[in-house]
Amino acid sequence: MIGISVNLAPGHKTIMHAFQHCIAPLCQATFDVGDMLTSCPDCGNPLDISYEWDKLPIPRSLREFEARWSTRRNPVDYSGVWRFRELLPFAAEKDIVTIGEGQTILQQSQTVGRYVGMNPGSLFLQYEGLNPSGSFKDNGMTAASTHARMIGAKVAACASTGNTSASLAIYASTAQLFKVVVFVGSGKIAYGKLSQALDYNAKTLQVLGDFDDALERVREVSGERGIYLCNSVNPFRLEGQKTIMYRVLESLNWQVPDWIVVPGGNLGNSSAFGKAFAELKHLGLIDRIPRLAVINAAGANTLYRLYEQHDVRWDGGMLDESPIDSFFADMDSENRKASTIASAIEINRPVNLKKCLRALETCDGVVRQVTDQEILDAKAQVGAGGFGCEPASAASVAGARQLRAEGVIAPSDRVVCILTGHQLKDPDATVAYHSGNKALFAEKLGTRGVESAAWANSPIVVENNLRKIIEVLEQ
Repeated sequence: MIGISVNLAPGHKTIMHAFQHCIAPLCQATFDVGDMLTSCPDCGNPLDISYEWDKLPIPRSLREFEARWSTRRNPVDYSGVWRFRELLPFAAEKDIVTIGEGQTILQQSQTVGRYVGMNPGSLFLQYEGLNPSGSFKDNGMTAASTHARMIGAKVAACASTGNTSASLAIYASTAQLFKVVVFVGSGKIAYGKLSQALDYNAKTLQVLGDFDDALERVREVSGERGIYLCNSVNPFRLEGQKTIMYRVLESLNWQVPDWIVVPGGNLGNSSAFGKAFAELKHLGLIDRIPRLAVINAAGANTLYRLYEQHDVRWDGGMLDESPIDSFFADMDSENRKASTIASAIEINRPVNLKKCLRALETCDGVVRQVTDQEILDAKAQVGAGGFGCEPASAASVAGARQLRAEGVIAPSDRVVCILTGHQLKDPDATVAYHSGNKALFAEKLGTRGVESAAWANSPIVVENNLRKIIEVLEQ
């Protein structure tokens, strides 16, 4: 391990055997966990958090984590992230910031299984909407907040389509650790999410631009003012998001599924999942790695176009970046902007593109795109099966359905679809789809290429009369 400038707060010591590591094989630079970095200072590539595993106490079996079910009065054992802390050992227990994140469930869904085309008992939904802020972001934000505490950060910031800002704000307000500034794009955030950042007392800046513009500005501001950046360019964020897969395995009695299907926006989840499985396989804690499917919205399909149409691959780290550079140059010259009802994945320039390409190689992955129509139809099916999710979440189900129709996923495969956020993150989309009010439908969704509501559950207008009500009920 190479240690460079350590910025740890007084009284905090560097955690030995953990370090930041450039993912580029031709660089391989390493840096102390006490450094506040979002990319390699030597070459500009993304960073991993890496460990000298042979010098750390690693469980002999994943089942050892079950012992913490009996010690859940300890907040770090209650946390669905930190009860797996031996698999993300960059922080001392006294530094951990937790608000009870990760109490999520993996639920078998017959309704969604039938819609996708799976055999009974083969389709599972991992519902991350049960996190404190209502989305999967809390898994990563507890880790980023912990690192911010370790290095004594006073101000933290993020750019957001909504969920990241809500998560960062709730951690800051609950733990009272630092001040928060969030950057959101103009008109590109659902009110359910914006309300959280405002209510949790975050200073909110609405940039006149989209998410990609907001992220560029927050990175500039954070670099110039020494602000702790909490977007998923922060490698500690992805360490926390690994634990979603640990909980999936736990719920499946530590058996590895055949497929993980996840929405693709900034590509932090897919990157984290690939890292989680690579590490578990390296440590001998699993005997095989599941396949990974990353699902873009058709209106924000950078990964799909690069991976499936331009054959861009990680290639063991020897990535040819010229197609990526050309793609983004064309995007700029044509002024192409992302546009999808799934606002949480409405991102043109995914910052974790390289890490996701690595995860796709690790997990023998595929990438697909789905339309807004397919997303909302799948969302209705998820809701009919008992879970309300935001539109971006339903991209995983729509993608699984497409892969099943193609024969890529077999009906007997065990498939886990990740539901990334709660339904109430974007209730307008739900009401517009189900209402049957064509004016509202057009106002909320018409510009996004949605033409019908095949699975709508419209409210029934009935006279204020007992007999009329009974007649409707008996129909």
